[in-house]
Amino acid sequence: MGETITFWVLAVVSVGAALGMVFNRKAVYSALMLGTVMLSLAVLYAVQDAPFLAAVQIIVYTGAIMMLFLFVLMLVGVDSSDSFVETLKGQRFWAVIAALGFGTLIVVAVGNAVFAPEAGLQQATAGAGGYVRSIALLLFTKYVFAFEITSALLITAALAAMVLTHRERLFEKPTQKDLSKARFQGDHPSPLPGPGTYARNNAIDMPALLPDGSVAETSVNRYIARYDVEHDRLPADPRLAQAIKHTAEQEEAPTEAEQDATEHGSEVTK
Repeated sequence: MGETITFWVLAVVSVGAALGMVFNRKAVYSALMLGTVMLSLAVLYAVQDAPFLAAVQIIVYTGAIMMLFLFVLMLVGVDSSDSFVETLKGQRFWAVIAALGFGTLIVVAVGNAVFAPEAGLQQATAGAGGYVRSIALLLFTKYVFAFEITSALLITAALAAMVLTHRERLFEKPTQKDLSKARFQGDHPSPLPGPGTYARNNAIDMPALLPDGSVAETSVNRYIARYDVEHDRLPADPRLAQAIKHTAEQEEAPTEAEQDATEHGSEVTK
């Protein structure tokens, strides 16, 4: 009775998480939904008296593969917009073929599970001396070709991810020494003034005030200033709002230190 209740509860959770993973527009949420599906499968394995499969499901899939997904998300970026340009010719045709083949496999698997006679765990593992030995025997004898093909596909996918995320540098990356030299040769060798967190406002996006009462525009991070301007979150004080707008307008233009560091890197490359 407890096994049946566990199955139906986790079945609803797994199917709901799988649908959320497919139809969710945010990649991070999709990865979390995929982790929910994997954890539900691990609990189902444990309920079916297969602790080895449950442990492998958590350690290998939920641990290693989910970390790979999150690593890819960090490389690509969660704010990357989807491109509707077909970069590979014929990819839609082959995608339809792959979808039809995958659907056929699902139908065959469901039909085999419904109409085939039940064997049971003890009968399936009786000849090998345990479920761990039976899994190893099937993997490295009957299904060794499929096992090796899957390994090759995983390695190919990892190499393809590295190739797609690799970017050629047009000039040498400035070192910390180059940045320090450019900083002391620029207009602001000292650190920039801090934001007005503990001055007049309780927010890091509010400019600080100089001793003469003027607004220190360099005290606000330019990316935060651009965010405030785009989302119309400017303060009521016109001086502070003007300072944030001016900082956001300068966001696209690189600083003198960055320009000097870039020029120095180009000279080193030449």
